[in-house]
Amino acid sequence: MNVKEKLSLSGLTMIAIGACIGSGIFVTPAQSMAALPHHGLVLITWLIGGVISCLGALSFSELGARYPKSGGVYVYLKEAYGELTGFLYGWIILLIVNTGALAALSITLVDYALPLLKMENINKNFAAIFVIWILTLINIFGVQISEIFSKVFTGLKLIAIICIILAGWYYFANSGESSELFLTDNIPPDPIQGIFITFIGVFWSMGGWHHATYLSGEADNPQKTVPKAMIYGTLIVTIVYLLVIMSYMFLLDTGSMMESKRVASDALTVVWKWGATFVSYSIVISILGTIGIYTMTAPRIYFAMARDKIFFPFLADISPKFGTPWKAMIFQSVWASVLILFWGSFIKVITFVTFMDIVFMALACSTLFYFRWRKNEESTFRVPLYPIVPMLYLLVTLGFVFYTGSQLGEESIVGITILVLGVPFYYIFQHKKKK
Repeated sequence: MNVKEKLSLSGLTMIAIGACIGSGIFVTPAQSMAALPHHGLVLITWLIGGVISCLGALSFSELGARYPKSGGVYVYLKEAYGELTGFLYGWIILLIVNTGALAALSITLVDYALPLLKMENINKNFAAIFVIWILTLINIFGVQISEIFSKVFTGLKLIAIICIILAGWYYFANSGESSELFLTDNIPPDPIQGIFITFIGVFWSMGGWHHATYLSGEADNPQKTVPKAMIYGTLIVTIVYLLVIMSYMFLLDTGSMMESKRVASDALTVVWKWGATFVSYSIVISILGTIGIYTMTAPRIYFAMARDKIFFPFLADISPKFGTPWKAMIFQSVWASVLILFWGSFIKVITFVTFMDIVFMALACSTLFYFRWRKNEESTFRVPLYPIVPMLYLLVTLGFVFYTGSQLGEESIVGITILVLGVPFYYIFQHKKKK
């Protein structure tokens, strides 16, 4: 039975936006200022990150139009470089990228939510697991419910962000000191290093727009809706992020912003004494929506792999009633729960998760050159200014990968080890497939 096609353009766009806007924009701008203590350079770096994301969205739009199937990046890698490469992507997504992000997001959510609900005595790990499972069950009931869910929570988080933007610009309009903001900075001694460190938070905060491709097989007219959803999503996220960061800069001086652990709360408190509480609720809503989207989209990768008989066969099962890959969704939640129980926190691996994700995103973008060279058939969407657009995306992301990989040390060794362990598992599945 085929997965039912139900998702609209607006639903896919909200998924692309919602997958990007999680907890990152409420935390990482402070780290950006600490790494690169220059207002203008921070904004330029985030703008470059947004432009690079847009270039990636344009490149992936042609890939999505060429292969409008559930699975997204996995499908592109498999079609271009073979099943082993596609399998290793799904392997990393399952064991590091998506489940690690789910675990970290869930723990961050309960850290904010339990004090607001006066429930500090509840075990945080079990509360985080409970959140994942509730959202997984909601998404099992079908993509129509998931679309409504993503629209509601993405809409709420955008409203909260708009409030932060309005507060910052209101303060800017009524504060003479803020007008001198960009005239008092000195260029830091090593801006290149600061820019690459800032890119860690940028790519973490802007990552997720490609989740729309995971649902291509469930979209209405995917050759047109998936490209539009990714492009609209990245443009909206880039503009919103720049306005939010400028609001932080208007409300906090450089030192306060650099030292802040909850920059959104600290910034809004400047003009509203209940600002910290408001932002805490906003962060809870934002992360809740992001977890909901992640529990819905990534299992489509495992479903597509199992359908190709190179992963656990039961992951290809579709619910006859709801048309969703329910076993793949449950499998992911089980592993994320295990990670929460045994690790407790994934804050230390946020950089590592981003590093591994960008490695395969760059590799997936490179498939476009292969498809243009070997399979130059007509597509409903073709990247403008080819090959400049995908080439620029590749240059920046590969530069990030090489620099970050050289800085990670122990984490990069663990990542490579996990990646290599996927190879024997692939051949085990292949052997079973032949039998």
